[in-house]
Parts: sequence; C-alpha cells; structure tokens
Amino acid sequence: MPSLCERRLVSSARFDSQPLLCMVLAGDARLIEKLRREELIPHCSRIRTRSTTEVASRGELLACLEHLSAQAGNTSLMTQQLRHTLCDHAAGNYRMLTPLAAELLAVAAQREVAQLDEKLYLQVFSPPDCKPQRRVGSC
Repeated sequence: MPSLCERRLVSSARFDSQPLLCMVLAGDARLIEKLRREELIPHCSRIRTRSTTEVASRGELLACLEHLSAQAGNTSLMTQQLRHTLCDHAAGNYRMLTPLAAELLAVAAQREVAQLDEKLYLQVFSPPDCKPQRRVGSC
C-alpha cells in the first residue's frame, strides 16, 4: 500500500492540471466531520466536488422507482400500491429502495410472477411465523 506521501505525489502530478487518480468518497455526516481533522486539511483542499444528499421525500423515491421501471421497459410490473409501500419502507434512502425492489424482482422471476404486488412483498419481507414450542411435562 502506498504511503500518504506517495499517494499525494500521484494525485498531484503535473501540478494538478491532469489528475492521475480519481477517488470517490461516500459516507454519512461523520465522514465530513472526519475530513475536517487537521492532518487531513491538505487532502481536503484537493476535493474538487462535494455533493451532500439529504433524506429523499416519498415523492422523490416514487419518481425514481417509476423512472427505473420505465427504463427497464415495463411500467406496469409493479402495482401502484406496492410502489408506495416500497417508498414508505425505504426510509428516504435510494440505497434501500433499489435493493428492496431488486429482491422482489428476483423472487418474482424465480416464481414466474407476472406482476409484483403487496402480497408478494408480504411473502418476501414478513418475518417467518415462529411460534414458541411448548415443552410437554416441564414446569
């Protein structure tokens, strides 16, 4: 693994006119706080673009899901009620929304289901019905 000095040399070759290395840092608000530490100031000064995302609204998540469905070529694959359910359970996070939808799609393909609905959602994401077993003859 290259040292911090070596990484700085690689990223600053040709006086920053032609960067040789591009990195994408992703994280929550704690990352921003960590980048403010004194020893990281030289590196933070080299960050060209910063994009902070906030919690997405239900409407934004729904628009994303509808866009993805349209791009996939089947806007009627999911019922409208299921789309709203997925958006409600994504907690304002695109990274939660798309895996939920992908898992449903995978199960639907395996079961050869023509349309994804809330019934399938409940089958896939509901916890198994676990009833405690009673022991016979114990106090």
